[in-house]
Amino acid sequence: MADIEKTSPSSKQEERLALLLWFRLSRFYNQSLRRSNAHLKEWGLTVTQFDVLVQIGAHEPLTQNELAEKLFVTKGNITQVLGKMEQLGWIRREQEWRKKVLTLTSSGREIFREVVPHQEQFQASQFQGLCKEEQKQLLELLRKLQHHNEDMEGKR
Repeated sequence: MADIEKTSPSSKQEERLALLLWFRLSRFYNQSLRRSNAHLKEWGLTVTQFDVLVQIGAHEPLTQNELAEKLFVTKGNITQVLGKMEQLGWIRREQEWRKKVLTLTSSGREIFREVVPHQEQFQASQFQGLCKEEQKQLLELLRKLQHHNEDMEGKR
């Protein structure tokens, strides 16, 4: 009979706590996305389109590869979104040798200037349930967790 590794009650409790943390973060994130999508509908934008608009607006000109890196997605994942935004007249894609360069059109810049301040205020309001000190603490804890996970990825 194979040896079955036994876990102590305290390690089971730690694992359960970690799972509860993951579920809570996941729920908050999903709730935040739903609320943001509802908020951005006022301008006819999705969260993904808003993210694209912000990245291009803040860093233009931007290549499609650079945009994908900033959004933590593959180039193929954003192709459809970029096509739709191009059809709407918000962005321009131009081939420069081997890369596609993205810029905002005048219409895209107008939307950028109008929507970004409203969405930033909206996003900030989702943390009003925490005092300023708690917000700083949460930020530091999430930063610490992110660095730990990045270190773990590097060890694979």
